[in-house]
Amino acid sequence: RIRLAVNLSARQFHHYNLVRQVEDTLKTAGLSAADLDFEITETIAMHNAEESVGVMRQLKSLGIGLSLDDFGTGYSSLSYLKRFPIDVLKIDKSFVRDIPEDANDLAIVSAIIAMAHALGLKVIAEGVETSAQWHFLRDCGTQMGQGYFFARPLPAAEIEALLARGTSLPASIDAPGISSASA
Repeated sequence: RIRLAVNLSARQFHHYNLVRQVEDTLKTAGLSAADLDFEITETIAMHNAEESVGVMRQLKSLGIGLSLDDFGTGYSSLSYLKRFPIDVLKIDKSFVRDIPEDANDLAIVSAIIAMAHALGLKVIAEGVETSAQWHFLRDCGTQMGQGYFFARPLPAAEIEALLARGTSLPASIDAPGISSASA
């Protein structure tokens, strides 16, 4: 099964009729809500945190997965982090870029991963470009990664061809049992 991850803009996320539009779109497309994941940036979620919690709960009630994107770059409050009904915490590439060389980034990333796991969340690291970065992240318990290490961006036609052939992206070769979030 293929999960579709969609980045929601601030305008989309705060649209008064978002949940209804999502329900209608899922029905029209014949897509199961369980196959859909919305990525919401930390900044968008914190803009009006109380309202965000309500919208997220409504989306979760449909069966949609939720990811908090660009974690660590906004104005996150740990009290809200525990209230957001999210499934995945996405570590921003600005923290991944200099690992394993930068001791501060190593400490921050390790702490984010440990915190996410303690909260029962999966972790995706963005901006993974080297084997050394991926091995550190994987050793810390990161389940998925995005970045050039796994695959360069591909035109839609090439992705369709890969899917039609049942071919996986290169990430699955390097990390058996760990999925890539590259596509």
